Amino acid sequence: MQNILVIGFSTRNVVCSARRAGYTVCSIDAFRDLDLQECAYKSALLEYRTVEELHQLDTSRIKAQMSEFGIEFDAIVPGSGLEMLGHKDIPCPVLASSPDAMQKASDKLYLSKRLEALGIPHPRCYSPEELDTIEYPVMIKPVSGGGGIFNRVAQNKQELLSSLGELHKHNSELTEKTVIIQEFLEGIPSSVSLLSTKNEALSVAVNEQLIGVPWLSRLPFAYCGNITPFKTDQAEEMEALAEELVLEFRLLGSNGVDFLVSKNGPSVLEINPRFQGSLDTVEKAMNINIFEAHVGCFRGDLPEKPKAKGFAARGVIYSDRELFIDEKLMHLILREKGADIPCQGTVVEPDGPLTSLFACTSTREEAVLSLKRGTDRIKAFIKNQTEGKVPGFTKHVVSQA
Repeated sequence: MQNILVIGFSTRNVVCSARRAGYTVCSIDAFRDLDLQECAYKSALLEYRTVEELHQLDTSRIKAQMSEFGIEFDAIVPGSGLEMLGHKDIPCPVLASSPDAMQKASDKLYLSKRLEALGIPHPRCYSPEELDTIEYPVMIKPVSGGGGIFNRVAQNKQELLSSLGELHKHNSELTEKTVIIQEFLEGIPSSVSLLSTKNEALSVAVNEQLIGVPWLSRLPFAYCGNITPFKTDQAEEMEALAEELVLEFRLLGSNGVDFLVSKNGPSVLEINPRFQGSLDTVEKAMNINIFEAHVGCFRGDLPEKPKAKGFAARGVIYSDRELFIDEKLMHLILREKGADIPCQGTVVEPDGPLTSLFACTSTREEAVLSLKRGTDRIKAFIKNQTEGKVPGFTKHVVSQA
């Protein structure tokens, strides 16, 4: 097996991991960032960008794009947004769990019912028929996917109905039937990254999640990165629960389970039946190639459990305005030695992801400080650039038509 196609909404971390493992890898994704293009043998733009469009993606179009690369693929790996990609019409093996297993694991309402049956702690979920019995506050989120950008908190019924209306305006597919209403719990967002075969599961790392960090994003529940490892006395319990769940749902390869860590113990929030955003920090902190390990799972092989070599952190910076990526800004981002580097001439939408920064240090505190300093440098440059304070900079006016 040598030639791999990775397809998803954002694939840079998977593509670069595959490249480091020695594969010839092509990509179809919605960003085609500069560093993705450097890692990929060839890349193409995912023509479907919204959730609604992804649900309408025809495998015939995928096959047409595959043929345009001009190479024979040995396998295809679906990423974020394409988790439920049908396998039977793809002309090569698909290195992923079955669509049925992925569908069940991704459905937060179905997951809630299974967790209840298994006796695993989780936030209580309400159906649309239970609006009059809800105990507030609650969290409203899409039944599957989302990355936190559509999550809302409601303190009462009026706020709940208002949030449901707002979400439907943002995305017509978000209705009472396609969102989940959960008990809102306080705690530290975290995750377990796992590898699994048909018979075994291995927890590779426990990660702290950076959610809605104000200096990275204006969105209160946006995914803003990870810190690996997450040092907590609940780690072993989280690993055991996560391993039980991926085997229960018959998931294969690289998968993740999200938790909320509180004084009452860990609660399971959701399952991510795909490569996770934590891939970068897990690889850097645990000295493991996740893509190679993922491929091994389909042969029935699991690696030895790795040990942390220090702390690795990833911070995803979101833009607070519509932003044109000119040469100066792109070079500044390149100097920070991060990832997800936007190409010159592209436009980042307000509250869209701009770039990712990394830090590898001996302590968590040093890692966070390093991310904060890098973020401050980029944001200060953007502010000065927007206000015309950068020497020789000419503002680029983006048409609103």
